[in-house]
Amino acid sequence: MKITLNRINDDFLFECSNEQGNSILLDNTTLPGAKGVSPMQSVLMAVAGCSGIDVVSILKKQRQNITDFKAEVEGERVQVDEAKPFKSIKVKFFLEGEIDPKKAKKASELSFEKYCSVSKTLEPNVEISYEVSVNGVVV
Repeated sequence: MKITLNRINDDFLFECSNEQGNSILLDNTTLPGAKGVSPMQSVLMAVAGCSGIDVVSILKKQRQNITDFKAEVEGERVQVDEAKPFKSIKVKFFLEGEIDPKKAKKASELSFEKYCSVSKTLEPNVEISYEVSVNGVVV
């Protein structure tokens, strides 16, 4: 796996591309007019994407009919010397459709305990928790 980062303006805007040519923009979001996400925001996005792919994949294999899938991720940071790493991350999944709530909860559990490489990478230093709602009901 390889990522390429290229600076695309005179400030802090970077384009990060993967080997397939897909890209995201990173920027210093503390400045006005930022055109990308901050690197720390991209970490939260990676947790959401990784676990989301797991949950959808598991539920599709179980023939669950997902009509809508959303996630919200919040990270709490703590000052450590000059850096502010994440102390904890909470993921909330919102699923709609003909979905067995027990299967949705189990799929989420499997993602965070077994499959999601992003959360597993962060896990030694970051407390990661999750919540699952199916058709508006927390399971």
